[in-house]
Amino acid sequence: MKPQLTDLISLETLDRDGALREQEAAVAGDTRADLFRKAGIAGGTLIASGVLFGGMPALAGAAKPSKKQDTAILNYALTLEYLEAAFYKEALKAKFSGDLGKFATLVAADEAAHVKALKGVLGKSAVRSPTFDFGDTTSNEAKFRATAFALETTGVAAYSGQATNIKQVPIIRAAVSILTIEARHAGAIAALNGNIAGRSGVTPNGPFDVAYSMSKVLGIVRGTGFITG
Repeated sequence: MKPQLTDLISLETLDRDGALREQEAAVAGDTRADLFRKAGIAGGTLIASGVLFGGMPALAGAAKPSKKQDTAILNYALTLEYLEAAFYKEALKAKFSGDLGKFATLVAADEAAHVKALKGVLGKSAVRSPTFDFGDTTSNEAKFRATAFALETTGVAAYSGQATNIKQVPIIRAAVSILTIEARHAGAIAALNGNIAGRSGVTPNGPFDVAYSMSKVLGIVRGTGFITG
């Protein structure tokens, strides 16, 4: 039987000393800004998009990663998964034909599973999903193809950028298990876009991928204009 993400990461497995559950109790009923302030991350000001926080990029340079910072990293990942899951869910309404339609259906299920698993681990510490407006990128086939490739490659770079900042081994394993799936998604949409013959459409960074910092990813997310609140 194929292992599921929830088999790799669970609250009981990664929180043997109760640190995350203590954090969950501390933030129950708080706003998202309060959560990140209590997690010890500098700043709590909502960025213009309303999804993440100005102080989060400081996490990437933290000298001593902590379990509370792991909580913040999981929420960072969850927000990116919210965006991808919403994008593909909406794209299913377009009913793209052939292999592209199959790709959208498969990836929509994967991204929804990522959201469910991360929310399950975070419990009451999980940030709520922002609202989105994808315009016609989910209904126009050419725009969907381009956007899907951009989202998947950015997702790979985002997970890669935080892998060495995570303290707890179960979370590292879970993050890597998502990263590899996102990489497969990126390869699949590259193939569907006919980019296999050219490096720029498959591995634009050459034989070694580039990990993105939180600040870079936040800039990319803000730039899409997809997040409305």
